[in-house]
Amino acid sequence: MNDNACKSGSGLEKKLAAGGFAVTAELGPPKSADIDAIAKKAACLKGVVDAVNITDNQTAIVRVSSIATAKLALDMGLEPIMQMTCRDRNRLAIQADVLGAYLLGIRNMLCLTGDHQCFGNHADARYVFDLDSLQLVRMVKRMRDDKVFACGQDIRTSKKSEPKEPRMYIGAAANPFGDPFEFRAARLEKKVKAGVDFVQTQCIYDMDRFSRWMEHVRDRGLHRACKILAGVTPLKSAGMARYMRDQVAGIIVPDDYVKRMADAKDPKEEGIRICVEQIERIRQIEGVAGIHVMAIEWEEKVAEIVEKAGLRKNGE
Repeated sequence: MNDNACKSGSGLEKKLAAGGFAVTAELGPPKSADIDAIAKKAACLKGVVDAVNITDNQTAIVRVSSIATAKLALDMGLEPIMQMTCRDRNRLAIQADVLGAYLLGIRNMLCLTGDHQCFGNHADARYVFDLDSLQLVRMVKRMRDDKVFACGQDIRTSKKSEPKEPRMYIGAAANPFGDPFEFRAARLEKKVKAGVDFVQTQCIYDMDRFSRWMEHVRDRGLHRACKILAGVTPLKSAGMARYMRDQVAGIIVPDDYVKRMADAKDPKEEGIRICVEQIERIRQIEGVAGIHVMAIEWEEKVAEIVEKAGLRKNGE
């Protein structure tokens, strides 16, 4: 890909633009000032995935900031996707953080509304939600392409200086499983029109429903307008499978998977087997540009999953 045609110049953008099947994973920052915890996760993912999502106080629990962790991950040889939620910042703070992240070498970001603070460890915290994820995508795109802030002013140090815009590869999340189902592709279309470059989906277990969602996506031509990375999460136990099925909103876990996990002699091995099967099926679906592996606090298994799925040998 010609660098002049790049929106951000990130490795993830270049791979997807060239038609490669991308693999991303998740690196959740620790709940303390523990750099060794970040380094341990980074070592599991280096050379295995194309980029890593750095979550932003996920589930509304205090953790090391996504910007700081993204910079550390970059220094450790990983390409970060900085997640940014609207829960904790107004547009002033968000734009300042986008500028700062760009100066630190971060080129990918995922725009999220964010989990409500009532689900976390500071339920009485005052929320912000000055913007939602759609407005955030639109604002970052204007910063990049139009070289203006949300207020309309040019992104320049002085009237005589040249604009210095943050050139981010802009991502967002997509949930193929919410109701009403027939409007899920329309929701994605809104994000595409707002300016999203790639999306990562909620973790997929119901392959038939995901396939139908992708049909709706293709009918609207959205797979050509943005890159779609399908989310997968390996199951560790029958208890986890039942919890995901019964307690996690927006996720559909077929009973067959629960039974397979309950009957397995080695549930963790079975969970990885199921995940690999899912990836193999996802790769056959037209319009899917990659996978996003959300191995929740199980980063050491990402390399095994990727290798067994035939996507990349560890270390290559």
